[in-house]
This record gives sequence, C-alpha cells and structure tokens, in this order.
Amino acid sequence: MFARQVFRPAAALKSHVRRYATEPPKGGSNAAIYAGLAAAAGFGGYYYLNQGERGANRERLGDQSAAQGSPASKTEEQNIPSTTGKPMMAFTGGDQGFISLKLESVEQLNHNTKKFRFHLPEEDSVSGLHIASALLTKYKGPEMEKAVIRPYTPTSDEDTRGYIDLIVKRYPNGPMSEHLHNMNPGQRLDFKGPIPKYPWESNKHQQIALIAGGTGITPMYQLIRAIFKNPEDKTKVTLVYGNISEEDIILKRELEHLENTYPQRFRAFYVLDNPPEGWQQGKGYVTKELLKTVLPEPKQGDNLKIFVCGPPGMYKAISGTKKSPKDQGEIDGYLKELGYSKEQVYKF
Repeated sequence: MFARQVFRPAAALKSHVRRYATEPPKGGSNAAIYAGLAAAAGFGGYYYLNQGERGANRERLGDQSAAQGSPASKTEEQNIPSTTGKPMMAFTGGDQGFISLKLESVEQLNHNTKKFRFHLPEEDSVSGLHIASALLTKYKGPEMEKAVIRPYTPTSDEDTRGYIDLIVKRYPNGPMSEHLHNMNPGQRLDFKGPIPKYPWESNKHQQIALIAGGTGITPMYQLIRAIFKNPEDKTKVTLVYGNISEEDIILKRELEHLENTYPQRFRAFYVLDNPPEGWQQGKGYVTKELLKTVLPEPKQGDNLKIFVCGPPGMYKAISGTKKSPKDQGEIDGYLKELGYSKEQVYKF
C-alpha cells in the first residue's frame, strides 16, 4: 500500500509558480522551494521497493585473440590506421552474442553501492552505446540451473576508450548484484548490447524532466551528460532524485558540477527518506505537490518529455508501471493526476 497525504496548499503556493530549469538558482540552493512545501504539508508518498531486474538468456562469446605472425613490411606498417580516427565499437548488437570483459577495478561508493570498471577487448575501442541504451550482463553460478541476465546502464562516457563503468547497488537476494559485489579485479563477466531505450537527438525536446530513485539515476545521467556535452543541444533539464539517505545519492558531485556550470538550464532537487540534521532540501518521498511545483507545465505538448526510473513502488506511485520492455503501459499515478499525457512520459 502506498499511503498518500492530502495536500492543502498554503497561500504562498496558490499561484502554482513552477521553479524549474528556466530559472537560475537563487543563493545556490533549492531550500526555499522545499521550505514552502514543508510549510504547507508534510511529505506523504510511497515505499520504494527493490527494483526488479529482467533480461533474456543468450549464448556467450568469449574474447578472440589475434594470432601472432611474421614482422610487418614497410608497406604494411604504412597501412596501419591512425588511432585518432573513428574507434572500434566493442558492442555492435545484432547476433554478436555475449562478450567476456575483465574486471579492472572496484571502488566502494557507500555501504551497499560499488563502481565496477571493466576493460574493453581492445585498448582503443569504445563501448558502442548510443543515447539512451544499456547493456545486458550474464552470470551462471556452479549451482544455478539457468543463467541470470540483468540490464545495466554504464555511467562512463560513450566516447571513453578502453573501459566501461557500472554503478551497482547490492540488493539482498539479488543474484547479479550480489555476484558483482563479490567479484575481484581480474575476474570476468559476460556482456551484450547495446539494448536501445529512448533514442535521443539534439534539441529533441525543449525541456525534459527526470524523476529518479536510487540507481535509477544511471540512465538519467547518461542522458544529462550527453545533453550538456553537446554545445548544439540547448535542452533545459529538471531532475528530481529520491534516496534513503544522503550517502545514497549517486553521482552527486557530477550533478552538482553540471548544475553550477549550467544554472539557467539544469536544476536538481534531492529528496531523502532519512535526511541528516540541517538538510535543506526535500524530506520524505517524492510527492505530487513537489512535482506540481518543480516540473514544467503539461500543456507544452511535444516540447516536453518526462523520464521515470526507479524501484517498482516509485513507478506505481508516479507514472504507473511498464507492461514489458516494449510496452510502456498506460500513464497513471501523480503524473496522470497532474495532467501529463502518455506521450509525454517515458519509463526506463
């Protein structure tokens, strides 16, 4: 059950002024917005549930190494392509199958989240991912009847050569996340992709809003990074990011850097279930009234897109759940109540 409190607007909110990315932060903080919301009513909401992970079983392809031959002639040396050209793509989709990647390093981010760096087959290759897309991982333990397949969105830049980074939260009884958290550098994991999600192109929408919970920030960050990396893309971005505690906020330093660099185009709102003393932003859960205050007006039509990614409880409360990876399902929850259409919402 997802308990929701009835919100009775205070006088200060009756005008329904929306503070989103078109307005630069005043004083470098979103505290005023949250203070107004908190004065009007306490945050109600829903319980985040562990996000289910899905995938399909596929065959595995291992690394392929080139055979050593005789020394190259001068003509052959001259024909070696320059490394400054277009790099090789590690993942090409189609019938490529799974590729085994070696774990290069592990970084502990907090009590239950780690960053894993996997080495690509070729030093000068890139992942081959496009915006937005993900990779499938596969693992089959010695006592497992079937392999476990799970999708993850790398947080490394798509142009990065030689490696990919995954940020993974450990879930109790989550076979893939537990396997990853038990891995050591030098071990291998099978990958396949890219798995296409939402095709992005420069200025596809005038404004986008991203509503994320926990590790649901990873596809959002992939999209955010691509927008602000491209000088031709002028899209305005609003992020609402819910977590349990402050230490659970993934990529916070990177997000704050972008917000400080692009104050007219990027605003981030953080909501914590268990905030520390003195916390100046959202407390509790992501609520309908918070979304009503910070999101762009739904009347913008095709100029607006809202993306949602998080645990099942978050989908149910905010947007409604997906029927399948290919079926977005109907719009429901807070976004439907606020007047957004099915065409304006994408569920990762």
